[in-house]
This record gives sequence, C-alpha cells and structure tokens, in this order.
Amino acid sequence: MAEEFASAVRPTLEPQLEQGETLRGVVAATHQKTFSGSLYAIGVTDRRLLLQPLDRKLQPKEPPISLTPEAIVEFELDGAGEGWWTAPEAILDASSLTLKVRTSEGEKLKLMMMRGGGTLMGGESQKDGVAALGAWLAAIRRG
Repeated sequence: MAEEFASAVRPTLEPQLEQGETLRGVVAATHQKTFSGSLYAIGVTDRRLLLQPLDRKLQPKEPPISLTPEAIVEFELDGAGEGWWTAPEAILDASSLTLKVRTSEGEKLKLMMMRGGGTLMGGESQKDGVAALGAWLAAIRRG
C-alpha cells in the first residue's frame, strides 16, 4: 500500500501543475486539527507545495492548498515526538515528522507524516517525497 499511495495520488496532483512545473515528490500526511485529522497528499514541486485533502478512497475531498515560498511566514519540520525524552516519543521522532506551517493569511497547518523507507514506514516513495520536502524547505530558509 505504501508505494501505491504515490502512484494513486499523482494523477490528482499532476493536473494542478503549472506549465514547466515539476512534481519532485509525493508525501502521505495527516492534517491534525483539535479533535480530528484528515488524510492529505503533499505534492512537492520545484515552485510550491500542493496540499491536497483526500477522502478514504484517495480522491480529492476539497480543492488543494497551494503554498509558494512567499505564502509561508513560518515553518517547522521536526520529529513527531516534539523533543520529549521518553521511549514512545523517541520512537515517534525516529519514525515520523511533524510539519507546522503558518501562512501569510494567518492559517496554521499541522501535518504529520512517516519518514519513509521500509514497508511499515511508508516505502521508498514516501522517503523520496520527505527528502524533496526537506530540500524545498531548506531552500526557503536559505532565501
């Protein structure tokens, strides 16, 4: 299922690309809200992030959120254990990440994702997508 996620959502993300834009990676993530969560596909392009809410059948639930570097005021990408020094949080840090974003419109997003790699961690496509996301965010930080 892990490798199937990227293959299943690419056809949803690719029509959203602008001319000449390249989809560098796809990440499966959970959008955390106070009392709920929902599945998102994060499309990492050379120009922006596409955050696509998905239903249980991996179909678009709402229009995607497009985040350019200019639209992101603040972000943090860190282990999902949030720095706590207990065994469960250490395991979370080693296996998953949390991306927190605040946009120029004041919207706050919290997305949790597996780091990728083995079958239980999201597979190689998840690992590649997370690497693309990290590189994209690092480029923003460098300015």
